[in-house]
Amino acid sequence: MKAQLLKVSMEPAQSFSVRQDLEPSINSKWHYHQEIELIYFNQGDGTQFIGDSIKRFKSGDIVLLGANLPHYWRFDEAYFTTDTKPASADIRVAHFSENLFGDCFLNLPENKQLKDILEKAKRGVKVTGKNKAQVGALITKMLKAEGTERIIILMQALVEIAKSSQLEVLSSVGFHYDLEMVEKDRINDIYDYTYANFKNKIYLEEIAEVARISPNSFCRYFKSRTRKTYSQFLIEVKVGQACKLLIEHSLNLKQVCYNSGFNNFASFHKCFKKITGKSPLCYQKEFVSACA
Repeated sequence: MKAQLLKVSMEPAQSFSVRQDLEPSINSKWHYHQEIELIYFNQGDGTQFIGDSIKRFKSGDIVLLGANLPHYWRFDEAYFTTDTKPASADIRVAHFSENLFGDCFLNLPENKQLKDILEKAKRGVKVTGKNKAQVGALITKMLKAEGTERIIILMQALVEIAKSSQLEVLSSVGFHYDLEMVEKDRINDIYDYTYANFKNKIYLEEIAEVARISPNSFCRYFKSRTRKTYSQFLIEVKVGQACKLLIEHSLNLKQVCYNSGFNNFASFHKCFKKITGKSPLCYQKEFVSACA
């Protein structure tokens, strides 16, 4: 499956798209589009790939993505199970052109905050802090709004994001994606295979075969696309799985370690702290405390 340019459909009488998705599989591939995306996970948990950033997403999260920034929302297996009733997903998302407001409008001195947040969005921005609830409510309100009111609500949502002092920029400043080659990319195959097999040892020859290139070429290819080595990427996937298991609070630390694909506890602890900045136990305690 190749990475793809997604064409966002617009209604004839609308300048931008707002929709509600209840299917977690919609656009769950490595893709990009020419529109800016504002997405609100009213219900949904999984792993997000944004540029060269890999992190967990959960219900309540809001992310603003710039135009042509590759991304991929991978929902957890609980949303696709056939053995029991699958978990419910509810995603509200707006797509709008970079030129929706026009350069003249954005360059007004009163709109400096608005222009700055659209610039930050080029690397992907996660909304945190007290403004998040208000932004989520505005995105929801946009679903039923019509005419000029839709544009005003979108601007209000962006202004609320711009006012936040607790934004998390996601992709690294050095990330660059070659749009001319995006249709030929093998990244999606690599991601899918890694997710299906990360608990086992993945050999270089094995993953290179998935990408249909030589082992030596694979190393250069993957780093040129993601700005990280495959080993780094694999560790991030394993730590992402560990975060999920710690949040679920159903296994002890050693079980989390081995169920995340780590071979020993020392390596697990070191890698987890390097990526999250916290020990596994501290991460779990902070999450429990935040949700209490």
